Amino acid sequence: MIDVLLGLQWGDEGKGKMVDYLANKYQVVARFQGGPNAGHTLLFNGKKYVLHTVPSGIFRMGVLNLIGNGVVLDPIILKKELDTLAELDLTFQDRLLVSRKAHLILPTHRLLDTVQEAAKGKQKIGSTLRGIGPTYTDKIGRRGLRVGDIFSPDFKERYDALKWLHIQQASQLPRGVEFNLGEEEAKWLASIEELKQLNFVNGEYFVHECLQKGQRILAEGAQGAMLDIDFGTYPYVTSSNTITASVCNGLGVAPQRIGEVIGITKAYCTRVGSGPFPTELDNELGEKIRQAGGEFGATTGRPRRCGWLDLPQLRYSIMLNGVTQLIMTKLDILNDFAELTVATHYESMGEKTNQVPYDFNLQNISPVWKHYKGWLKNLNNLQNFSEFPQALKNYIRDLENILGVPFSILSIGPGREQLILCEQAKKNKTGN
Repeated sequence: MIDVLLGLQWGDEGKGKMVDYLANKYQVVARFQGGPNAGHTLLFNGKKYVLHTVPSGIFRMGVLNLIGNGVVLDPIILKKELDTLAELDLTFQDRLLVSRKAHLILPTHRLLDTVQEAAKGKQKIGSTLRGIGPTYTDKIGRRGLRVGDIFSPDFKERYDALKWLHIQQASQLPRGVEFNLGEEEAKWLASIEELKQLNFVNGEYFVHECLQKGQRILAEGAQGAMLDIDFGTYPYVTSSNTITASVCNGLGVAPQRIGEVIGITKAYCTRVGSGPFPTELDNELGEKIRQAGGEFGATTGRPRRCGWLDLPQLRYSIMLNGVTQLIMTKLDILNDFAELTVATHYESMGEKTNQVPYDFNLQNISPVWKHYKGWLKNLNNLQNFSEFPQALKNYIRDLENILGVPFSILSIGPGREQLILCEQAKKNKTGN
């Protein structure tokens, strides 16, 4: 079976750390969507590593890592990641596989992204300017270049044709941005030559062969459910489908192959860029969470907007993804809060609802709050759930009752050793 691990909020929930933790229970870890705007941060021995394209199982020896066809890949960024891995004396060459059907991000995709975002003015989406959106646009427009095309005799001609189309498109928009296309193109073409040294597979056949052998696969999502192109806070979303259903398209598998769906949420909410955020704390309290949690983008360094946990949003994401178990990260960030607050419903125009509305971006939504007593205790040295302060136990149990899904793992610090298995975890696959 294929188990799925994905974020339930607006990304940055700690997916990379959790994939790394769980990877030893699987033979394959596979990225199924998104691009290098996703920064999965892992911490080993006090050192931080950020992966953008390489699956987060790469640090586990013996685990194969597949970049699936649903991913869009920038050879320059991938080369930087591989150079970093090589410096660690990490043997990964035989364990990293790339689907031939993954699409390539060109330098002019990044040019288009930059120009288009600048042209929006105050209506900016908050793009990371990595060329993700334009690449998916070309994919849907049936003119994109795929990884397997780099071996075609006419690859350079096809590249040039697409490049000049992008330049024409960019010329129709106000520039006002700096972008050295010649320099970026030279780096890109050099990175293509290094990309050719990797192991390429027909991803859909590779995945099916693994399943036929009885091997376990962990599908690693990028971004978060609320950034899904169809079901997120449109138009303030990413350019791909980020939910469980995307595993089928992004790896080439049938729905019945999906097993456990592991949804990750922070103990609070964050989001980067523009868009609705009903529980945002645009005040000193929000800044306290930001500083304590180190809430700055792994890819861009941008400060993340911070706020309280949003239960209508979480219920929505759980419903969309068919979540079977929950993981909560960064509980330790709330150690010093005497009182915690969560939103249980929304109120708009005098009406109360627990549903995420269609016009989320337009409605003046006020959260309906519920307050909890804080635990006011350092959690770092705790070893199991039974040692948790009673206030924290009460908080977790109440959330489970409201959300209707059990927590299997709780994170009380950045390290691998600071993950606490709940009783439920001992009864399911992640706890075996």
